[in-house]
Amino acid sequence: MYKNAGGHDGVSRSPLNPQANPFGNALYETGSDLIRGELGAYGERLLGTSSEYVQTNGHWIRITERVGGKLSYKPPIYDINAPDLYIPLMAFGTYMVLAGFLLGLHGKFSPEALSIQFTKGMIGWLLQVLLLKATLHSLGSVEAPLLDAVAYGGYAFTGVALALLAKIVWSYSYYIVIMWGCFCMGVFLVKIMKRVLFAEVRIYDKYSSKRHYLLLFMALAQIPLLFWLGNIGV
Repeated sequence: MYKNAGGHDGVSRSPLNPQANPFGNALYETGSDLIRGELGAYGERLLGTSSEYVQTNGHWIRITERVGGKLSYKPPIYDINAPDLYIPLMAFGTYMVLAGFLLGLHGKFSPEALSIQFTKGMIGWLLQVLLLKATLHSLGSVEAPLLDAVAYGGYAFTGVALALLAKIVWSYSYYIVIMWGCFCMGVFLVKIMKRVLFAEVRIYDKYSSKRHYLLLFMALAQIPLLFWLGNIGV
């Protein structure tokens, strides 16, 4: 079904040399087999990727196809612009490690405190997903992929993790980095909503001004959300 997985139409890619790094290729093949064997279709859908995924063409357009008469997006392994849960999960894991380290620095580390922080992170992730889904729903009846919204919302932990790392190095730099993370996350979500998800909204012209206000609200909402996630309670 995905015969032209090597790239987009009209975009040339340099061929990969399978002998360039045999050790890396062995690890990649083992990981790919594990994902496909243990997680099946969900593993390929959420974590599936290729060595070309890290490359960028300078555009954000998703590759679509018709499945059962409906327009559907190709999974991450066939589309470099498709969201996947690799970065969000790694960012969330890093966020938890840094949160535990900060709790330890202030003598407040305990399994219960770390469990509370984990719950707090999951609630923040859920709020981010609900924000994305509510923004789309308010503009019309749109069936945005839930897993895509989960992946997009999880990118917030990248900025929060960097802010926590900065806090460990120098406490005052935390505020600079967290504000930078809020700005980047806001811009990222606005671009995603405008160029990817809004492609399915056929009535967006009718609600043009409403769309702009909702996008602005979504971007500004990153400030209290990320500050709340970055407050480790120490």
